[in-house]
Amino acid sequence: MSGAYASGCAGGAIRHDIRAAAGRGVADWLALFAAPTFAIMALLTATGGQPQLLCSAAHLGSPLGGMVPMYLLMSAFHSGPWLKLISGRRSGASGT
Repeated sequence: MSGAYASGCAGGAIRHDIRAAAGRGVADWLALFAAPTFAIMALLTATGGQPQLLCSAAHLGSPLGGMVPMYLLMSAFHSGPWLKLISGRRSGASGT
């Protein structure tokens, strides 16, 4: 009976590890979608998108105010996963 309990415990640990790995994989992919999404939002807003009407800073006339600079800044801050992916490929390619 103790053998069955031990194997059941190990099976639970394996399932937990698989779920954790799957969760990390999903999080990695979601992190890669953030920067391009904000860049697209900046482009759409700059070309006449309506969300700029909702922002009170957009009516001040300042080139640094409004949604476009905010989206570009958010895209820059979320570019880390892309830089990590690119640097990993370069180091992998140079090693072979």
